[in-house]
Amino acid sequence: MPIRQMKDSSEQHLVIKTHLQNTMNQSQKQPKTAQNGKGPPHQELQNSKPHNQTSPPTKNRGRRRGRGGRKSDQNDVFMRPSSRPCTVAHKPVNQVCDLVGSNANGAVGNGRSLCATEMGFPTSSKSLSFAPRPGYGQVGTKCIVKANHFFAELPDKDLNQYDVTITPEVASRTVNRAIMAELVRLYKESDLGMRLPAYDGRKSLYTAGELPFVWKEFKIKLVDELDGINGPKRVREYKVVIKFAARANMHHLGQFLAGKRADAPQEALQILDIVLRELSTKRYCPIGRSFFSPSIRTPQRLGDGLESWCGFYQSIRPTQMGLSLNIDMASAAFIEPLPVIEFVAQLLGKDVLSRTLSDSDRVKIKKALRGVKVEVTHRGTVRRKYRVSGLTSQPTRELVFPVDDNSTMKSVVEYFQEMYGFTIQHTHLPCLQVGNQKKANYLPMEACKIVEGQRYTKRLNERQITALLKVTCQRPRDRENDILQTVQQNAYDQDLYAKEFGIKISEKLASVEARILPAPWLKYHENGKEKDCLPQVGQWNMMNKKMINGMTVSRWACINFSRSVQESVARGFCNELAQMCQEFNPEPVIPIHNARPDQVEKALKHVYHSSMSKTKGKELELLLAILPDNNGSLYGDLKRICETDLGIISQCCLTKHVFKISKQYLANVSLKINVKMGGRNTVLLDAISCRIPLVSDIPTIIFGADVTHPENGEDSSPSIAAVVASQDWPEVTKYAGLVCAQAHRQELIQDLYKTWHDPVRGTVSGGMIRDGVSEGQFYQVLLYELDAIRKACASLEPNYQPPVTFIIVQKRHHTRLFANNHRDRSSTDRSGNILPGTVVDSKICHPTEFDFYLCSHAGIQGTSRPAHYHVLWDENNFTADGIQSLTNNLCYTYARCTRSVSVVPPAYYAHLAAFRARFYMEPDMQENGSTDGSGHTSTKSTRAVGESGVRPLPALKENVKRVMFYC
Repeated sequence: MPIRQMKDSSEQHLVIKTHLQNTMNQSQKQPKTAQNGKGPPHQELQNSKPHNQTSPPTKNRGRRRGRGGRKSDQNDVFMRPSSRPCTVAHKPVNQVCDLVGSNANGAVGNGRSLCATEMGFPTSSKSLSFAPRPGYGQVGTKCIVKANHFFAELPDKDLNQYDVTITPEVASRTVNRAIMAELVRLYKESDLGMRLPAYDGRKSLYTAGELPFVWKEFKIKLVDELDGINGPKRVREYKVVIKFAARANMHHLGQFLAGKRADAPQEALQILDIVLRELSTKRYCPIGRSFFSPSIRTPQRLGDGLESWCGFYQSIRPTQMGLSLNIDMASAAFIEPLPVIEFVAQLLGKDVLSRTLSDSDRVKIKKALRGVKVEVTHRGTVRRKYRVSGLTSQPTRELVFPVDDNSTMKSVVEYFQEMYGFTIQHTHLPCLQVGNQKKANYLPMEACKIVEGQRYTKRLNERQITALLKVTCQRPRDRENDILQTVQQNAYDQDLYAKEFGIKISEKLASVEARILPAPWLKYHENGKEKDCLPQVGQWNMMNKKMINGMTVSRWACINFSRSVQESVARGFCNELAQMCQEFNPEPVIPIHNARPDQVEKALKHVYHSSMSKTKGKELELLLAILPDNNGSLYGDLKRICETDLGIISQCCLTKHVFKISKQYLANVSLKINVKMGGRNTVLLDAISCRIPLVSDIPTIIFGADVTHPENGEDSSPSIAAVVASQDWPEVTKYAGLVCAQAHRQELIQDLYKTWHDPVRGTVSGGMIRDGVSEGQFYQVLLYELDAIRKACASLEPNYQPPVTFIIVQKRHHTRLFANNHRDRSSTDRSGNILPGTVVDSKICHPTEFDFYLCSHAGIQGTSRPAHYHVLWDENNFTADGIQSLTNNLCYTYARCTRSVSVVPPAYYAHLAAFRARFYMEPDMQENGSTDGSGHTSTKSTRAVGESGVRPLPALKENVKRVMFYC
């Protein structure tokens, strides 16, 4: 939250105007840009000098301090009251960053105070327009990249929308499509006037040109093919009413694509998207915006009855080059279409034909098969399909049910023998239950097979994730080739629907102008051999360097939860780590304590109190914890107890690393420990030299925010919101954080700003300031959260309204960038990906709004995914170069490694904090201990329900939330 700056007439202040007043002309004022090259940049801003410098700058910062207030002490957690912050909220596809640059007294030009209305903040989405593009970036080395966007020629036909009503109402899109397909087959040449309509599977039908009627009713008979080929077939009759609804404005779309209109005609875009999906929907298995099929590539087994299917993602997008079809490769886990008994054997990892199932086996089977479609195999060609609702607690041989109104009972074994001539062999196994609870039917496992094409939506285990990654991990050249092959196989030029609607798709990847932004110089401690560092291809190392603010750890203890780690091994590991950290007391406060994982709370409290007794009341600064490699809920329990109960900063180390004692691992652990203790590993040289445009001039806070949601099927678990905020302007490297629970799958951060009644203080205001936000939520998020930021600022001082820049960062998108020439090693990193710092803000970007793609990291394996940054609101008038360079440079300040990262660190930290907070939910009501991908048990809270209807998280201890505990 912004901290108030006291008015000081002796300071000079830079006035920032809102973009609704006078947008700065680039030709009138050139932005300051960081100097990058072979040597660190000079302190003074010298636009006339070349970028290649060879000596580090002097450290005089007096000129800048006069304009932006004092720099906070290195160990201060909050900015001093004499410095007035501004705000940044960066956020990746669930993560937002607001950039706020504040003037000194909330005044503009003539010194009068600004209220929220005068700042131009809209009261509804109708008056809201996103930040326009301020121009195009110029910084960096120009190059050409290819993008997986394919130009789509705009149709010249009138597109019409018709409402569709099917009676009786059908929930299944598949059945709806079958009904409409039959209607088109019967009436295309007559009542439909030779039109070939496209259908969304729900309520809308689209045509190129008008149908011969405005309203018409049809009667359609549909044969239920599920009853088999030779068996009896049921015929269902449906009434279908088609009614004209609207005509799509293609002129509007053309104007929007040409940049002459700011509002996108969503209806026209939706029609074109549905048209281009129609044929693939018939050919493949549609899931979301992707299509999958075992025919695209042979499925690979993932284990436990699952397999991976390959497919492709497809979406029509408006871009600067016109309409673009975004095509990308996709993979997903599907349930293998096995006989149910074979699936169960794979799931349990043992022979089930001759063994009795345990209670835990039945629970596991029930969870895996609930909601899964199966088809019967005991009736020859009759393949009725059912959805599994449960599993019987009794074996098949004990199951009986009434067969008539007189409650005549018959066993399941007898019924299947008499009715179908089917002898149940494995009567010791339970039966599947299908149908609802009031009228459940029993199906023997051996008489059922899993229906093909069912996506697995639950959490994968580590082994399955590893297997899926092997399938999905493609080098850039291979992925590009597969995308091109997919476009050719889809043969859009032969697509009857594309032809009907006049849509033509290019088969060539879009060639896009890009720039490679220079890496920033990093500053390390003056006492190290290397005081400054220029990363190479997105990475560097800690050799000959000292952390710029290394913290001293005097009081620490170690607790060993791993039975396989002997005390001597643990002691040797701690000694090596202490030597690596340098400012680390070589001896713990108390001897290393060995404990059982199931007694984590008892062990932690013992170490805590024993240490306090030994140090005469001084609290532990750090707790090292050695954990088993497969530690279940231990990690989460330890973090919850340490951070919400005892107030201890902890660092966990797995057994495999303790035995190996890799120098690289120890270095990475030391980086984490230093920031957890309140230190800083490195800072941007431009930051301490006051050379970051706008941010260096004016006290600024960078906020990062994320909302993480529970896994599918966890309907009662809350979503977790996290916000982090920089605490060390002008370096903007240290981020304190807050977390809170909120309504299930609520994307807006509910506690961004709130007021409540305190018995002592009266009405009190406070709250939080703000993975991924989808494009459809942009307006809602901006309206709600910017308003919350306004209220939070005003609560500090009346009319205090610092300028805000609000950015959404999306990671879960499908744009990929490829080198123009894969054989040119100078244009790729070692993995074959485009170089870190590659930025694109033209051609494939939004026609009018302020967005860009930035690949800020070097690839490790697979194809790099650039982050998509969308500036929704900008009252600081950032230039394209200013925001792009700032974003890229911040990606080199991530505290946990010596690499540039793919998403701006504030957003990354917020994600880590939100993920950490999920462990804080108490485990009392945990159902059978479901584990997450890292082996940790997910938990459900039993705490009292708050005003929002959500059980609140336990509060972080004060000493914890002041530091980067989530690292």
